[in-house]
Amino acid sequence: MAAAALQRFIGPAARVTLVESDAIGTVGVGEATIPQIRNFNGFLGFDEAEFLRETKGSIKLGIEFVGWHDPGTAYMHAFGISGRAFGIAPFRHAYVRAKSEGYPRDFGAFSFNETAARAGKYHPEAGGGAIPGLVHAYHFDAGLYAAFLRRFAEGLGVERVEGTIKTVDRNGESGDVTAIELEAGRRIEGDLFIDCTGFRSLLLGRALGVGYEDWTRWLPCDRAVAVPCARSEAFRPYTQSIARKAGWQWRIPLQHRTGNGHVFSSDHLSEDEATQMLLDNLDGEALDEPRTIKFKTGRRGAAWSHNVVALGLSAGFMEPLESTSIHLIQSGIQRLLDFFPSRRGDAEASRRQYNALTDFEWARIRDFLIGHYKLNAREGDPFWDACRDMTIPDTLAEKIALFEETGAIHREHEELFTEEGWQQLLLGQGVMPQSWHPAVDAVPHRDLHGLLDTIAGAFDARAAKLPGHDEYIASLGGREAA
Repeated sequence: MAAAALQRFIGPAARVTLVESDAIGTVGVGEATIPQIRNFNGFLGFDEAEFLRETKGSIKLGIEFVGWHDPGTAYMHAFGISGRAFGIAPFRHAYVRAKSEGYPRDFGAFSFNETAARAGKYHPEAGGGAIPGLVHAYHFDAGLYAAFLRRFAEGLGVERVEGTIKTVDRNGESGDVTAIELEAGRRIEGDLFIDCTGFRSLLLGRALGVGYEDWTRWLPCDRAVAVPCARSEAFRPYTQSIARKAGWQWRIPLQHRTGNGHVFSSDHLSEDEATQMLLDNLDGEALDEPRTIKFKTGRRGAAWSHNVVALGLSAGFMEPLESTSIHLIQSGIQRLLDFFPSRRGDAEASRRQYNALTDFEWARIRDFLIGHYKLNAREGDPFWDACRDMTIPDTLAEKIALFEETGAIHREHEELFTEEGWQQLLLGQGVMPQSWHPAVDAVPHRDLHGLLDTIAGAFDARAAKLPGHDEYIASLGGREAA
């Protein structure tokens, strides 16, 4: 992603060399994204149909959380907007008032994205009139996406060098990295180095000594077992996140298979137990041996130090609960393009701003993830009991308190998750505001409930007329419709 974007936008002003090795494998069990991936692909000029064909991709309208509040419940963090505003009051205030009066429908009934997702439907021109358009992201095979990007980058002029890093050379005076030496003996010099070496963080972490901030006190899962399985006939246009005894399981539907993984806490569940639990809950035959990934949630103290910028796992790890991993790579690339250094000077101010914006983004995403664990009601499992009892960051505690009090949500600066995402998380996890905005009190009881029924009914009727997700993908030359 970095090589493709840098060559595309600053190629005439800089020479981009990509060092990678085919000997270093990837997990490759499917990748889920959020809608911002469409911006990145669009910037590079990718055609969506070609992208989906090349990556065996599918459409993602949201993430279903099964059993997170308590066993037997499910809610969806769906993309797009929910309901319609009531004057100056966001829709959720009308919904909260109606629920206090015994209104039966769940909040998800007022998301067109969720309505279409649960019906297994999708079309890019689904909206119209009073019906909002569907907002989508993708599921795709990360290995195929990497190959797609590689072809694109090399076509633009990126030089790809096969090899693994042996040593990192630094300037004795400035501390900057001057070159990397590969195992095969080749030495590659540069002015700026992008560290994409994964958890090892060979440049930023090991060579420059930038420390790691550990977030496991809030996000205690430290292992994931991953395995692909045969594709399911339930070709869902959404990701599933299913709560388990000491963590959760993902399901990511691709055209040719389903990606599966079990994220868990090794303090509460053994690797053998976690693996067996995953294998017992596949919706198709396993296509490979399960593989275990060890991780520590957190981030590097600075994503940009000296002349090294870390992207992806080199910068830190955010568990894949809300599909933010690729977004964090993408936003890091965008910030780098915004503050790309010239050869003049030290770029000190640019580094400070880059790191400040990165720190803010990571911390607010961290809070959103913590909320899923903190607000659970799964009593009796030691893992979930400990999560419910943990002390959370003040920034998250204040968001929850404000919502509980009045149903208000304050989005600070440009944090990734908007009011739409926060309201679905909080309501889905059982947080019901004690009051609502007075603007909705002007609507008579019967009229309020009738308006809500009209919105939900219109969404149901429109979704019923859409083609199936399977049919849409097949129309692009992808998976054959069932």
